[in-house]
Amino acid sequence: MKPLAHWMAAAVLAVGAGVAGAAEVLLGPGDVVRLSVYGSPDLSIETRVSESGAITFPLLGQVGVGGLSVAAAEKKIGKLLEKGGYLKKAEVNMIITTLASQQVSVLGQVNRPGRYPVEGRRKVLDLLAMAGGVNADGGDLISLVRTRDGKTTRETIDVVDMVRKGELDKDYEVAGGDIIYVERAPRAYVTGEVQRPGAFRLERGMTVQQAISAGGGLTPRGSDTRLRITRRDASGNPVTIEARASDPVQVDDVITVRESWF
Repeated sequence: MKPLAHWMAAAVLAVGAGVAGAAEVLLGPGDVVRLSVYGSPDLSIETRVSESGAITFPLLGQVGVGGLSVAAAEKKIGKLLEKGGYLKKAEVNMIITTLASQQVSVLGQVNRPGRYPVEGRRKVLDLLAMAGGVNADGGDLISLVRTRDGKTTRETIDVVDMVRKGELDKDYEVAGGDIIYVERAPRAYVTGEVQRPGAFRLERGMTVQQAISAGGGLTPRGSDTRLRITRRDASGNPVTIEARASDPVQVDDVITVRESWF
């Protein structure tokens, strides 16, 4: 089974475990909310939170709700209606119909890239599952870009390693504005006397022999001992070395299989 299948199963389970109530969401610019007041149908409206964090409500005008939870916003509006003498007891109900402010961008090698709402507590695996999981070209490494207190940071998460070791403390909690980027899987190349020359996905611990197998195996003229690897050195210059079938393959290696002497 490929590594991605293991951790994507865990991701799907995590979605069910990580969902919290919408009341935990903090309202922000762009969110669309529907409000109603018990016994006062004329006060039912659907409105959008402005860039300044306010909504326009009948009788009250502009009401600041940015940064408040749904429950706190309901309580605030109710108290304003009571304080203004409009109602003796105001029971306000708010429903978020569009959660625009608290969205995470999931980009790169996923099946459904896009922006996804963060309702309650969500983690990286939750968002990956929402985006349909990693596609066939995706690798094991994920970049998480977050801005907290005006400071932007980037975390690199090895998802397969995290799940295998059970280190779920690295499954970071996300918030609106975060970016999750799934890197492309590393590749190497095989050419010469193989059935299917070209690029192939580089798996962990892959050897030259396994790379040849990924290329469909040797042609009738191919030699499993006349092998070369061309790779870049620390300065970025290409160097060619003789290789053995058991040698490990590195990212962007070009493996050349030469003809047999016989």
